[in-house]
This record gives sequence, C-alpha cells and structure tokens, in this order.
Amino acid sequence: MRFHSLESRVVVLFISLLLTLQLVAYFAIGNAIDTNARSAIESELKISTKVFSRLLDQNAQKLIQGATLLSKDYAFREAIGTHDTETIVSTLLNHGQRLGADLTMLVDLDGKITAASSDTLAHGLQQSVSSMIKTATEKGSAGNIDIVDGKPYQMVMVPVQAPVTISWVVMAIPLDQTLVSDMRELSTMQISLLTSQNRSPWKMNVSTLEQQDALQLVSTLSKNEAGAGLMRDMEIGDNRYRTNVLPLASNGNNRAVAVLQLSIDQAVAPYKKLQRNLLILTVLGCIVASVISAVTARRVIEPVRQLADTARRLGAGDYLTPIKVERKDEIGDLANSFSHMRDAIASREQEISRLAYWDTLTALPNRALFRDMLDEAITQARSRASTCYVLMMDLDRFKHVNDVMGHSFGDILLQEVANRLKVELGAGNIQPARLGGDEFAVLMPETKEDAALQIAEKILHALEHPISIEDQTVDIGASIGIAGYPAHAADAATLLSRVEVAMYAAKQAKNGAVIYSPDIDKSSQQSLSLLSEMRTALERNDFRLYVQPKVSLMTGEVVAVEALVRWLHPERNFIYPDQFIPFAEQTGFIRQLTHWMMNASAQACREWKNAGIRLKISVNISTRDLMDQELPEKFAKILALHQVQAADFCLEITESAIMDDPVRAHLTLDKLHAMGMELSIDDFGTGYSSLAYLKRLPVNELKIDKSFVLKMEQDIDDTKIVKSTIDLGHNMGLRVVAEGIENTEVMNLLKELGCDQGQGYYISRPMPASELQPWLLTRQDYQTI
Repeated sequence: MRFHSLESRVVVLFISLLLTLQLVAYFAIGNAIDTNARSAIESELKISTKVFSRLLDQNAQKLIQGATLLSKDYAFREAIGTHDTETIVSTLLNHGQRLGADLTMLVDLDGKITAASSDTLAHGLQQSVSSMIKTATEKGSAGNIDIVDGKPYQMVMVPVQAPVTISWVVMAIPLDQTLVSDMRELSTMQISLLTSQNRSPWKMNVSTLEQQDALQLVSTLSKNEAGAGLMRDMEIGDNRYRTNVLPLASNGNNRAVAVLQLSIDQAVAPYKKLQRNLLILTVLGCIVASVISAVTARRVIEPVRQLADTARRLGAGDYLTPIKVERKDEIGDLANSFSHMRDAIASREQEISRLAYWDTLTALPNRALFRDMLDEAITQARSRASTCYVLMMDLDRFKHVNDVMGHSFGDILLQEVANRLKVELGAGNIQPARLGGDEFAVLMPETKEDAALQIAEKILHALEHPISIEDQTVDIGASIGIAGYPAHAADAATLLSRVEVAMYAAKQAKNGAVIYSPDIDKSSQQSLSLLSEMRTALERNDFRLYVQPKVSLMTGEVVAVEALVRWLHPERNFIYPDQFIPFAEQTGFIRQLTHWMMNASAQACREWKNAGIRLKISVNISTRDLMDQELPEKFAKILALHQVQAADFCLEITESAIMDDPVRAHLTLDKLHAMGMELSIDDFGTGYSSLAYLKRLPVNELKIDKSFVLKMEQDIDDTKIVKSTIDLGHNMGLRVVAEGIENTEVMNLLKELGCDQGQGYYISRPMPASELQPWLLTRQDYQTI
C-alpha cells in the first residue's frame, strides 16, 4: 500500500501506545504482587514468631520436668542433707547428660551455687540464678535466658523439698543449631541467634542462613539496629527478607536476640513466573504488530535516514553530494528544503570565511589570515633550516588624502595600491595582505635578506608612479619595514612586532625601507620616557576621570555620560588624550589604562547611585583591549568590587578596532554582550567595515563621527550622510548618537532627523566626574530647543 501523507503513518504511534499500556499493566501487576506478598509474609512472620516462642516454652517445660525429677530423687536429697558434695556433683552431671543440659547446678536458699556440673558456666550464671529465686518461690518454678561467654542459655529452676524447700536445682541448655534447625523444619522461616557483650557489635551464634549470608546479616544489623518487634526489609545475598527482631535476653550490657526472616523473593516467585509469561505474550504481540507496521514505517524511515545522512554530511562540510529523495509528500518537501538549506549554508560559509580572513576592500588576505600564513611559513622554514622574511608597508600621506578627497576616494586608492602589489609580486609564493587601514604586508617564504630588500625596492619603485583616480592624480609613497626568521625573531608574533618597529623607523626617517635592528627599539628615548611616565602616573593616580554628558534629543534629559581620561602631569599640568593615547595603544599600555578607566567609572557609578543619579556610562576600549580574551572576566571583577550592574555601562569600539581582527573581536564582544553590557560603534562612518559583518555584531548603538556633525547645517552632503546613518541605525534596531554638537542649529537639525542622543560642547564640555552632580542641578534645559 502506497501512502502519500505523513499523517497516515501515525500508526506507528499506536504501536508505541500498545507497548506502553502493556508495560504499565506489567508493572502494576508486579506492584500488586509485591504488596500482597508483603502482607502475607508479615502475617506469616507473626505466626512464626509465636511458634518460635512456643518452641522455647516447650524446651523450658522439658527442662522443668527433668529438674523436677532430679529434685525428687531420694539419694540426691540425702546427699544434700549430708553435704556429700561428690555424690551431688556426680548426680547433677549424670542427670544433666541424660537431658542434654550443658549445666546442672545446686543452689542453696541464699542463692549461692553450692555444686555444679561445670564451674565455669556456673560462675557466669550466678546473677541470673539469684534473680530467678523470687519467681521460683512464688510460682514453684522459674525460667530465664542468659548469656555466658557470648552464647545464649535457657535455664529453669525448681525447688528441692524435704518436705520444705532445702535447695534449688537449676538446669541450663544452650540455644544452639538444634533449636534453629527444629524451627526451620516447622516453617520456611530463616532464624539466626545473635549476641552482644558490653555493647559490642552483634556476633552470630547459630543461623539457618548460609555462612556468607549470615555474615552479611550481622553487618546489616550492626548498622541498622532497631527496636524489638519492628519489621523491616533487608537485602541479604541475592534475596530480600522481611525481618523481625525478637529479644531473648538482656543482662546489663549483654544482649541476645533472635532474627526471624522470611524470603520475599521466594514468596513472590510463583506470581513472578506468571508475570513473566504475561510479559512474553506482550513481547510476542508487539513483535507481530511491529512486523505488520514495518512495511508502512519503512517508507517513512528510509527517506528520513537519507536526510539524516545528508545533515551529517552538511555538518562535515560536504555541500556537493546530491540529495536522492524524490517524493511528492511532506518528506519530498523536506528534502527540497534540505537542498535549499545546503546551498544557503555553503554560500554563507564562503561569505563568513571571506569576511573573517579576506579584506573585503582589496580582496587580499587580512591580518588574521596573514598571521596563519606566517605561522605556516615559519614552521616550514624551521623544518628545512631555511629563512622567511616579512615586509610591512604603511602609505605616506594617506591620511591627508583621505581627509581632503574623502573616504570613497581613499578606498579606491587602497584598491589601486593592492592591484600594484599583485602585479609587482606576481602569482608565486610571495603573498601580499592588507592588515588594516593603510597598512599592507608581504610574506616572503624561502627568501634571503638581500632578496627581501630587492622586493621592497621594487614595491617602492612601483609606487613612485602617480595614481589617477576620478581625474585626480595622486602622488603617494610608502614606508617599509623588513624583518625575518630566524635572524630577528623565532615566532610569528615577535616577527610582526619587530617588522612593525622597522616600519615606524622607516616612516620617521623617511628612508623608504628599513631592516629591523635591535638598536631601532632603543632609538626613541622620548618614547621610553613617556611610557615610564605613564606607568608612574598610574601608580601615583595622576590620571583623572572626566565625563561629557549625553542628552536625549527628544526630551532634553541627560541620559548618559561618556567617560574620558585626563593626565594631570606634575610638571606639564594637563595632558590631553590625543597626546598620549596613540602611544599607549602602540606600546600596549592602553590595556592598563582601560582597566583604570573602567575601575574609576564603576566607582563613580556607585557614588552617583548612592546620590540617586542613574546614568549609563560609556567607556572606550581599543583594538588591543578587544584582542584580550580575558577582558570580560576583568570587567566582571570590577563590577563585583563596586557592586554595580553591567547594564549601567556601554562600551564604545571604533570600526577599525573591530575590523583589525574580526574573529577575535567578535568573540570578545559576544562575551561582553552576554554579561549585559551595551556595545556602541564609535566614530561610525570613518572606518572600512562591512555592514554585512557589523549587522551580526551584538551592538546596541551607532555613534556618528563628529566630522560629519560639526558643520552639517552648512554642508548638505554631511546632512545626507548623517540622515542615512540615522536611518540605517534605526533600521538595524540600534540607538543613534551624534557627537560634536556645538550650536543650536545642529542640535535642532539632528532632532528633526530623528537622532536619539547627542553630545558636544554646546551641551557641555568634559568635566571632572565629581562636578557632574552640581552641574545636573544647574544645567540648561534642552527640552524646548
């Protein structure tokens, strides 16, 4: 039968329901069997306990009869009267042996043992003998169970009368294997006798259990000792037992108990067999139902299995193998969806790889891919005892061209430079890359220093020819640094660092190409002095936290502040950020400075909250900060220290910082966003980022660079750029902030364009964080503007 609808194959569900119902019935029956069996066992255990007590009574009566017979023996009474100890002991011994008693004693009226068949046993029973006289006097006889040398003994006492009571005869027999065996023959109960002396752990005397099970019973009872008559379950060996503990004797710290047990497993065994038969019938029924449904299920399972294999191949990166499922039902629709999904995933992976490892502007490898290529080249050079050189190039006057001609012109210029590099270097192993901004690099595996210098000269010569763009001729040069493995560094990170040092040296010296030398690192005493001064300033707390307010352009309300740093130098007074931040980024000191900024901002946030002021604080983080994968953990510790929330902070990142290493930047930003911090793209519009990449970042805000805002009321092009950016941000669900507001006209224009927030000198110049609260009380109201 051919099915064309997935709904018609729900018959499989009914097979599952059948199996479920049968299993429920199976377990319900099993539970009922167990409950009923326990109830029956408990009743039987109570009866068996009475039988055991009756057996003990019968033994006592037998002893009493034997002792009474002895007490009436004329020769025995005559020996007592004449104090013939030898005859007394002989008579006690002979009579006790006939009755199977371990001990037969003669006790005077004061309770003192005057003769016994065993002095050792008699000494241990002295206290019990004394306590039995009162009962025997009242009732004519007495019985008791006592413990001697860790063994339980059953005793009886009868008077010797001539005609009045002149002595007492005591007989004692051990509670031994004979007793428990007799009890075992009378019922299916297992019985064990245990004793404890001086509150020591229980000791097994006799038992009908196997030796190993008896030892386990002792261990279990020692751990879970219960009161008399309390029934409970015990796991002994492979059996479950219902157990009752019957006290036999308690003499000070000495105790004896009888443990009576009935096997639950034996009781339910016949019913379990019936239950197993029911289970077998259920299994057979399910097998028959499964065989009948298999034909139907196969037509569903087989194509689903093929699609599952396709999904595994997709997970492994196989996007070429065709999907061979041709059907007209829902499965066929699913197969077509898989095919479309495979094509879409393949396309997206190619795009992601391109964005992560290739520069979208020049189609050259980016910094991340270049670093991987350099690692591989160094590994090969190390294995072959060869060399590898790297060339790093920075364009001269590019910033000036970009500022004058615009970013679009600058992008075309970078593309032209990339094309010239490709042409000059050819299609061999020498590979150019764009590291970011106007920085390029060239990997030269299997290359000597002289050859590397020749390639650098070749590139410089190629750039000497002017570049024509949009009827504009641009004369641009370059500064090149050169370093190699193993001459200058043993790993990729160090090599990139040193080639960058050589490039900056070439730029400062305007010398075209410079090969790295250790002396270059020591050439700038001023830079070393500045770094030392910054470290000292951090230790002496010479940095100051300043803030610049942000207002809502719709309401005029102050909603946030941007945290800024100022350096109060002991000799040069205030040093502004543009005089030391670039160097801090270059040397890596920016990480320590960012940590200080975050700590100071969190402290200020705590103080403002205590004063009833709730404002979001924006803190700038740099490229080097983004590369630090431990940055989120460091920020989390600061927030916990000052007891402030991550939601109180917005981290501002420039486009260029993100695009220098998109993969690592994305990882760091994801962690920060997961903490609850908001993220903002600072100076938006001045970088070279891809919107396709930016839209995947967990950002909340776009911040328009002040270069577009400062004179937008006079420049229609700037106004268009700002409006487009505002629309773009809102379409992406982002908040848009404009910086650089310096007059009423610009502020009103931004409000008309729908910009969310603004900051600038017109609202307030940066101020010390401590002055924010007084300023809020006296600030100008922008709501009516």
